[in-house]
Amino acid sequence: MPTLFLEIPKRFNLRRTLYSHGWSELLPFEIDEQNWRLTYVFSGAGLPRPAAATVSQHDESKLKIDVLGGADKLSSKAEAKILRDARHILRLDDDLEEFYRLAASEKDLEWIARTNAGRLVRSPTVFEDLVKTLCTTNCNWAMTKKMTANLVEKLGEPDDSGLRRAFPTAAAMANQPVEFYKNEIRAGYRAPYFKELAEKVAAGALNPEAWLNSDLPTRELRREMKRVKGVGDYAADNLLKLAGRYDGLALDSWLRAQFYRTYNEAKPCEDKLIERHYERFGRWRGLVIWCEMTRRWLDD
Repeated sequence: MPTLFLEIPKRFNLRRTLYSHGWSELLPFEIDEQNWRLTYVFSGAGLPRPAAATVSQHDESKLKIDVLGGADKLSSKAEAKILRDARHILRLDDDLEEFYRLAASEKDLEWIARTNAGRLVRSPTVFEDLVKTLCTTNCNWAMTKKMTANLVEKLGEPDDSGLRRAFPTAAAMANQPVEFYKNEIRAGYRAPYFKELAEKVAAGALNPEAWLNSDLPTRELRREMKRVKGVGDYAADNLLKLAGRYDGLALDSWLRAQFYRTYNEAKPCEDKLIERHYERFGRWRGLVIWCEMTRRWLDD
């Protein structure tokens, strides 16, 4: 079983990162909360077929990546692919120093800087993040998990063991009719959105990966994201956060409820009140609200 090692920045907290976002519960991710390990099924260029690997803490400066099953040795291209994707998933190259200085200056936020929180788990590709974000709209978390699991289990390519599958490619999704997404994935109104999105990405008419390094101002990039059917204000803000832009709050029913409970005696209020509360944090406001509202996930 090949083992790879990945250097981490000084300001990194594996537990806070793994538990930062619900993505760690969505296939092809698997989280081991007792041992704080994250498994993912890597795929794509450089890998002849999908390979599952588990990421865990090796020491204070390194993470350990154990590749599960398959050959005893990986090609240099396969190793580079897994290491590159792991860095992306865990946001190891994100520069959060300005965010930590801001948090450290606020009494109620200093814990963020102290615990090195703020790195939000994401998928290796924006396409996967986009599909998963669509699975979160207008439904509960259980349904999100079910739709994502159906996509992986019915369309994902298996790894060597046959026990795990990768996230499906745009081409694999494009080959299915709308009825498949309605009946097999249980995607409801999203069914035609999945079909159209996959066809555009597979044909090269849409390249979500370009959003990561776009020169567009955030407002214009947000507008571009919203051209994808099914992507509204919340979904666009969520995708922006995963791309490293935290200007938007990505308010949904869950986040609103947490704010009401924390700051408004559990009473509903207008979104404008929430926006005013976080306005002073500027381009980091989306990350501030997310860290605040999810703090108890680990503190509890």
